[in-house]
Amino acid sequence: MKYVKKEFYEIFEEKKSKFIAHLFPSKNFDEVMNRLKKEHPKARHHVYAYRYLNELEQIVENSSDDGEPKGTSGKPSLNVLAGNELINSAVIIVRYFGGVKLGTGGLVRAYSDSVNKVIKNSELFIYEKLENLTIRCDYSELSKLEYDLQLLEINILNKEFNTDVTLFLQATKEKLNILKSKLGRNIITI
Repeated sequence: MKYVKKEFYEIFEEKKSKFIAHLFPSKNFDEVMNRLKKEHPKARHHVYAYRYLNELEQIVENSSDDGEPKGTSGKPSLNVLAGNELINSAVIIVRYFGGVKLGTGGLVRAYSDSVNKVIKNSELFIYEKLENLTIRCDYSELSKLEYDLQLLEINILNKEFNTDVTLFLQATKEKLNILKSKLGRNIITI
């Protein structure tokens, strides 16, 4: 599974109609939709599709034809996201009508092609499930530990400084297991 970290857009034209496809992280959906409606007030349609993982690691997906004939725009766009194994990602296609009707098959192709084009020209990242780990160490061990965390590309979410140091970490299960195998006796996992 893959996802995007930032917004990308591409313009696709078909028989004088313009399709502007925006691909972005699904968590920004409301913000991007509001912005695009302000930027393109004369656009005829704002079709969307999104897929994300919920807290139970289930894929949640939705789409809208936004006034286009039923099943000709939102669902084909969603199918392209699914076919490219995209999660935690959304696409909004802004359509300006060019005066020539495309027909149902033409609409399906145009929306699918516009989403394929933006995906092809986007930077995609491989999804890895992240887990959290809390560890405690002495101040004297902190700099070496931080060096190891950097080498393993383990994120430090937070640090608490008391009589010792508590680190709140996040990484893949594999990276956390490697870290645990390297920890000295004085470093405690919580």
